[in-house]
Amino acid sequence: MIDIPETLLGLLHQYSPSGSEAAAVKWLVQRMADLQFEQSFMDEAGNAVGIKGTGPHQIILLGHIDTVKGEIPVRLEGDNLYGRGSVDAKGSLSAFVDAVASVSIHPDWQIVVIGAVDEEGDSKGARYICNRYQPEIAIIGEPSQWNRVTLGYKGSQQAVLTSRQPITHSSQGGNANDVLLGVWQGLLERVKAFNQGKTMFEQIIPTVLNMVSESNGFEMEGRLEVGTRLPISISPQVWLEEWLGELKGVEVNHQFSGIPAYQADKNSVLTRAFLGAIRQAGGKPGFVNKSGTSDINLVAPVWQCPAVAFGPGDSNLDHTPNEHISIADYGKAVLVLVSVLKNLGISS
Repeated sequence: MIDIPETLLGLLHQYSPSGSEAAAVKWLVQRMADLQFEQSFMDEAGNAVGIKGTGPHQIILLGHIDTVKGEIPVRLEGDNLYGRGSVDAKGSLSAFVDAVASVSIHPDWQIVVIGAVDEEGDSKGARYICNRYQPEIAIIGEPSQWNRVTLGYKGSQQAVLTSRQPITHSSQGGNANDVLLGVWQGLLERVKAFNQGKTMFEQIIPTVLNMVSESNGFEMEGRLEVGTRLPISISPQVWLEEWLGELKGVEVNHQFSGIPAYQADKNSVLTRAFLGAIRQAGGKPGFVNKSGTSDINLVAPVWQCPAVAFGPGDSNLDHTPNEHISIADYGKAVLVLVSVLKNLGISS
C-alpha cells in the first residue's frame, strides 16, 4: 500500500485558485505548527509563513500556494496522485515543508518556508516579501523533476498596440486592423532574424493575446494586445523602447511593468549542493532553463543571493486536466532537499 504524504494530500484537498487561497493558507499554517515549526502564520499579503531556527543566517524556501482554475478530484491511481496543483506547485511547497520538518537546524541558521499567494496572477505574495527578507540563499518551488535544477526563467512584457484610421470604403483597404497586422508582421520578421541560431531560452517569443476593433462611424480604432517572453539579453525596457517603440503608425501602451529574465550561476554553492544531493539520492543531475516566468524573476534580483528553482513533478503537466505527481518522485525530492540543507551546513 502506498503511503501518501500528508502535507501534499492535505494541500491538494484545499482547492486554491489565485484569489481564493485563504483556506489553503490557514490549513498550511496549522500543518506547519503541527510539524513543530517554531513560528507559523499568515502575513499581511495572505502568504503562509513557517519558520524554524533563530540564527543570523537565513535561507528562504519560497513556494506558491495558489493554482490555476479548474478543480481536479483528488485521487490516487497507482503511484500517481491527481489534483490541481500537484505539480504546479503544491508538490514543491509540500516537499519544502516536509523536508524542513524532518531536520534539526544549525544554531547559526534560520529557515523560512513561504507559500506565496497570487503567483499565477500578478505575484502579489512575492512582491510583498521582496523587501521584507534578506536571505543568503533562496530555493524557489517549481517543478523541475526531482533530479534537475532550474537555473533560468525568461522575462515577460505585455503591451497594447493601437491604430486609429479614418473610415474608408472597404475597397480602398488600409483600415486600422490592416495597419496593425502589417506592423505585427514586420515585427515578427525582425524577431525571426534575431532568433536565428539561438536556443529557445535565448529567443524572443511574441504572442497575440487579444485583438479588438471599434468604430464611431468616422474613425476605426484597432487594438492588438501582445505578450512577449524575453531572453536575458533583452530587458522589458529595451523591448518597449527599441523594438515596440520603433513601430510606425501605432501607439504603444503598457499597463504593467515587465519582468526581466533571470539565470542563476551554475557554479554557486547552492547549485553544487543540489548536484551532490541528487547524486546522493541515486540520480543523474541536470540543469534546465524554462520559457516561462516565476517568482524567482522578482525576488532573486532584489535579494542578490544564490537562487535556483527545484521541485518534484513534470512541468509538462502544469495547468492541464491530467495534472498528477508521482509519489515516489515526491519522496526523492524531499530526500534531495534534506541533503541540500545538510550539504550547505544549515541542518544536521
